[in-house]
Amino acid sequence: MIGGQAQAQSRLSFGAPDARTEFIRQCTAHMTGRWAHPDAVCGCLHDHAAAMVPDSDLRQALLRGIRESGVPTIDNDWVPQTKQSQINATFTLIAKPALQCMFDPLD
Repeated sequence: MIGGQAQAQSRLSFGAPDARTEFIRQCTAHMTGRWAHPDAVCGCLHDHAAAMVPDSDLRQALLRGIRESGVPTIDNDWVPQTKQSQINATFTLIAKPALQCMFDPLD
């Protein structure tokens, strides 16, 4: 197990991507061709729209949806059943920052 920990630490030391960088890398593929600066849109969605979601399960599901499709989406199967009723409110919460990210990305 120690060898695995050393390898993980080694990857971190040599610039292995962090979660935000990996999110932007995966998201950008969906945004290319739609937006002039796809990395800025993806970074903005990560930093501003998703950051508005206080619940970690809903936020992670939202990030997954953006990462996998390029648009804010949440599949019911991605959140606990007890939180599925909060999905619509989550989209209302992120509507303004998500639109701003897509049409006027914050840096």
